[in-house]
Amino acid sequence: MRGKIPVKMTAGWQSGRVAGVVGATVLLLACGAPKSVPKASADSARITATAAVDSTPVVLFVGTSLTAGLGLPADEAYPALIQQKIDSAGLNFRAVNAGVSGETSAGALRRIDWLLRQPVRVLVLEEGANDGLRGLDPDSMAANLQEIIDRTRAAHPGVRLVIAGMMAPPNMGARYTTRFERVFPEIARRNHAALIPFLLAGVAAVPRLNQSDGMHPTAEGDRIVADNVWKVLRPVLEEVARKR
Repeated sequence: MRGKIPVKMTAGWQSGRVAGVVGATVLLLACGAPKSVPKASADSARITATAAVDSTPVVLFVGTSLTAGLGLPADEAYPALIQQKIDSAGLNFRAVNAGVSGETSAGALRRIDWLLRQPVRVLVLEEGANDGLRGLDPDSMAANLQEIIDRTRAAHPGVRLVIAGMMAPPNMGARYTTRFERVFPEIARRNHAALIPFLLAGVAAVPRLNQSDGMHPTAEGDRIVADNVWKVLRPVLEEVARKR
C-alpha cells in the first residue's frame, strides 16, 4: 500500500473527525517514500526468490508499502511477524512478503502470475489503497482484484483467500468513498474469502505507533497490525492444516 475497509466500525471510529483522519492516513500509507521504495521492493523480491526453492505451503502476502514494511527492517514487517506466529502455533506454512510500495491493483495484477509459481495455499490480498489515493475507478479496482483471485485459483485450486479492506480519503467525496469501501467486503463475500475488517485498527492516527512521516507504522505499530491479521488468518491456516 503506500498506504481496508471496515465491515463495521466502532462508534469511536465512526466519528466524523477521527474517520476523516483515519481515512486520509490509511490511503497516504499507500505511497511509500520514494527513497525507500527500492529497498522495500528489493527485500520483497529477495524473500520471494528464496521462497521459490522451498516446497513448504506458502501464505502469500500481496500488497503495498504496508505489507512491504516500508521504513522497517524486513524482519519487523507484519508478514515476518506472522511467520513467527505460524511457527509458535506449530503450523507448517511459509509467509512470503510480496509487498511493493506505491502499487495499485493494476500493478499487482501485472505481476501475480510470476508470484504464483510458488506453492501458494493462502493468498492475503492487501491492495487498492493506492487506487483510492489516486481516485481511480472503484469498479476497475474491483475487476483487478477479482482477476488476481481468479488467476490464483486457476494456478492453485483450493487456495484460501484473505482480503484486507481499505478506507478512502474523505476528500474524495461521500459517493466515491462509499463505492470504494464497498468493494472489499463484496469481493470477500463473492469469493467466500475471510475479511480483515481494518488492517490498521488501533494504529492509524495514533502518533506513537507511526513513523515520523505520520503514516507508516513503527515496529510497535506493525506488531498490532500483525495481531489484526492473525485473528483472521489463524483459523484459515488451521482449517487448511486439518485438511492436508
